[in-house]
Amino acid sequence: MKAVLQRVSKAMVRVDGKVVGEIEAGLVILLGVEEGDSEKDSSYLAQKSADLRIFSDPAGKMNLSVKDVGGACLVISQFTLLADWRKGRRPSFIRAAKPELGQCLYLHFADELRKLAVPVELGVFGAHMEVSLTNDGPVTLLLENQFGSAPAPV
Repeated sequence: MKAVLQRVSKAMVRVDGKVVGEIEAGLVILLGVEEGDSEKDSSYLAQKSADLRIFSDPAGKMNLSVKDVGGACLVISQFTLLADWRKGRRPSFIRAAKPELGQCLYLHFADELRKLAVPVELGVFGAHMEVSLTNDGPVTLLLENQFGSAPAPV
C-alpha cells in the first residue's frame, strides 16, 4: 500500500463536473492498494497519516499533525501509484489490488482516519476524477506500508 500525502490549504475533487469532496487546510491523500495488502496495512498508514508532524507550529517549524491543526483529509483512490514502469513504455498495473479489495481497503483507510477524529472527504472509487489543490509548502511525502511488499515483476 502506498500513500502520497500533500499538505494543502484547500482541495476539491469533481466527478462528472460535480464536487464530491472538498476540504480547507489539511491533507490530500492519494492511496494505492496493492495485491496482498490488508486492513493492518490500511490502519498503519491511516495512523501515520494522522500523526505525522508536517504542519507548522507558531515558530514556523513542522511540529504539528493534521489532527493538531484541526485539518481534514481528502482521500483519493489512485491505483496508478502501483505502476511498474521499468520495462517498455506502457506501465503495468499488475501489482494493483483487484477493485473489490482496493475499494474495501480504501474505505477502511478513511474509516480509520475518522476513528482518529480526522474529518474525511472522499473521491469516488474507480471514477474518472478531477482533483484540484493548493499545495502548501509544498510538502509532499510518500508513505508505504511497514510490512513491505513483494518485489515488482521486471
